[in-house]
Amino acid sequence: MNSRKIKTWAWVHKWSSLVCTVFMLLLCITGLPLIFHHEIGHLLGTEVEAPKMPASTPRVSLDSVLETARSKHPDRVVQFVSQPEDDDGLWLVTLTPTPEPTEDFKTVAIDARTGVVLAQPKFDEGFMYVMFKLHIDLFAGLAGKLFLGFMGLLLLVAIVSGVVLYAPFMRKLDFGTVRREKRPRLKWLDLHNLLGIVTLVWLFVVGSTGMINTWADLIIKYWQYDQLSTLLAPYKNEPTVPVAQRASVQRSMDVALQQAPMKLSFIAFPGTSFSSPHHTTFFLRGNEPFTSKLLKPVLVDAKTAQVTASPTMPWYLTALLVSQPLHFGDYGGMPMQIIWALLDIATIIVLGSGLYLWLKRGHTVPATTTQGRESQHGGQQPDPAPAMKVQA
Repeated sequence: MNSRKIKTWAWVHKWSSLVCTVFMLLLCITGLPLIFHHEIGHLLGTEVEAPKMPASTPRVSLDSVLETARSKHPDRVVQFVSQPEDDDGLWLVTLTPTPEPTEDFKTVAIDARTGVVLAQPKFDEGFMYVMFKLHIDLFAGLAGKLFLGFMGLLLLVAIVSGVVLYAPFMRKLDFGTVRREKRPRLKWLDLHNLLGIVTLVWLFVVGSTGMINTWADLIIKYWQYDQLSTLLAPYKNEPTVPVAQRASVQRSMDVALQQAPMKLSFIAFPGTSFSSPHHTTFFLRGNEPFTSKLLKPVLVDAKTAQVTASPTMPWYLTALLVSQPLHFGDYGGMPMQIIWALLDIATIIVLGSGLYLWLKRGHTVPATTTQGRESQHGGQQPDPAPAMKVQA
């Protein structure tokens, strides 16, 4: 690679890295506790679990569960009902002032076997909520998500440009060399390059899935426009189904579960962002670790409890569903979580060392040295150090 191309790639790497580094550091720091959100929830006492009972214990009607939840918040409507993936003895009922998307929600946790209210967890406050909101949207809603998505794009540019620069930078050194006997800046440069190239695949995967996750709201809206609008054409002139005229939710769920040998993930009620004004939509999930992250929607007529449609998820929604758990290492249990955490810590070191190298750029070793050469461009040019990392 000639010197002109190296300078161009170095310029791209420098500015893409510098612009996104502070936000990537924030995402790495906030993402670290989110990897262990269930475990931290248990420690803080915010994680709700249903009491252990035999698997054959009969369940109360879902209609009864909803009535219990409404009695706790009679001025609200049910938006969603969900079951944790690892606890099918628990119902989580989300109630909001209106069916429209909102940050104002209340959650009621109800035992699926006894119908007893176990807790009213407050998912919109506390340490983990602050970490989560900072990580996904900086408390700025859709604008914050799209901004972080752009930072993720710059991260990917920094990764690619860093890889391009790695080969010419390392042609005088063995792989993995860290020159501890030289000046501190050289040691941190070598460590920055080593950690960046070793964690290359992981940081690219986590960075790209993080960027995809920031588009979730737009992807869902496009799915509603692209597919649901066609399915809902017969209901075009009909008003939203009032609660009093809706069929039994338990009966609707039984009908939906007959569509495929799958488990229930969550239910979206008429008028909410994941359903239509005329349907109760049941999202089913697979039984295996991977397929449990893929959802199949079943639209059930809210009045008649008859299945209207069971469309296949388009590729762009499948990509979103796969990227969300992959981003946080939710596929492989505790071993994968530990690996994700270690790589996240390595990311923080790469980002911190990148900032250090930039701040110390005016104190480089002269470019005429052989083993001490830091770049191909002289002391005042940016270091060809790979990959400033990643959304954790």
